[in-house]
Amino acid sequence: MLVCTTVVQVVCSVFAVENEEEDEPKVCQVCGDRATGYHFNAMTCEGCKGFFRRAMKRPVNFSCPFRGVCIITKNNRRQCQACRLQKCRSIGMLKELIMSDEELGQRRRLLERRRKRAEPVILSTQQEAVIQELLNAQKKTFDISFVHFTHFRPIDRTLAPMQQYRQTCQETTTNTWPSDIQEASLPCSSSSSPCSSSSQEVKPEDSCGKDRAFTTLPHIADLSTYMIQQIISFAKMLSSFKELSIEDQISLLKGATFELCQIRFNMLFNESSGMWECGPLTYCMDDAARAGFQPHLLDPLMKFHYTLRRLHLDDSEYVLMQAIALFSPDRPGVTDSKTIDQLQEMLALTLKTYIESKRTSPKKHLLYPKIMGCLTEMRSMNEEYTKQVLQIQDIQPEVPPLMLEVFSKIT
Repeated sequence: MLVCTTVVQVVCSVFAVENEEEDEPKVCQVCGDRATGYHFNAMTCEGCKGFFRRAMKRPVNFSCPFRGVCIITKNNRRQCQACRLQKCRSIGMLKELIMSDEELGQRRRLLERRRKRAEPVILSTQQEAVIQELLNAQKKTFDISFVHFTHFRPIDRTLAPMQQYRQTCQETTTNTWPSDIQEASLPCSSSSSPCSSSSQEVKPEDSCGKDRAFTTLPHIADLSTYMIQQIISFAKMLSSFKELSIEDQISLLKGATFELCQIRFNMLFNESSGMWECGPLTYCMDDAARAGFQPHLLDPLMKFHYTLRRLHLDDSEYVLMQAIALFSPDRPGVTDSKTIDQLQEMLALTLKTYIESKRTSPKKHLLYPKIMGCLTEMRSMNEEYTKQVLQIQDIQPEVPPLMLEVFSKIT
């Protein structure tokens, strides 16, 4: 028991000595000033640290006027550089530990990055105003419940499409799309249930490809026109958009309408059922197939909606995504590409800052590149969609004038 007590006392005394040493002020071994730590292998002040670095980087033959026996102190350390340098060497300061200018730059940049990561990321006043303007425009121009979508031709699902996606609009609680989102088109199967309404029956015996391909086209055309009108109104509410020339406004809208439509439709997409729930109306990919669109557009489009929906974006992220797509400087016909490029860069930075400041997941840094990847994927589908719209118009002239105007090529 006595031995244990003695050991405890010794340990406590050691800690006490260490704490006393830590509390004692450190003294520069060169001049006696207050030291700031070990520099180049010796305990020195900032002044002697800087002196040694400068002397080693620009070697000069210092000479002492007092036979090299000067006593270096805080007050006289600048009077004899030769003796001060000799004192630096005598206490063990090493030239080899001095970093080059390039290494110092790298270290400063690393410290700056660490400092920025440590600081909380917040949106600037300008960025908050941009987001608020976009949200206000979205609220006023996106009929998310489709209560005002009333003047349309009824959707005709009496015929099974030539390309089926195994969906039934009546059964919106079942997972009707493969979990791995197959890239290959799904074959038409007698056991699969096409998207159908409650008051109509599917007539699989009808084998006329032409009739089968365009049964839902009138309704889809009305729906597309309704969405396009809202997107045009959305763009016209943005101050940055209104400041552009009419020619550039038209070019941006013609280039981005498909992408903005898909982003808005994604907000209504139910990833459990693979359906788009537009208020009282429900749509599936079979409806697009019945309208005449082909699998090499519909298959990647379906995959895109699953991919984007699974990011679980909020309204601000969705609306910033729309704005980034709208202000694309490389659209055909754009003249003031520099201004539009600056706007897009500002919006992209706002989205990145918003994610960093609002999201709490440890993987939040992955969200921004995933969103940008979805935007890139939509660009690849945009041209194919335009091509298929024009092909449908050539075969079945049901495409309304507004759609043709928006999706016609700029010459």
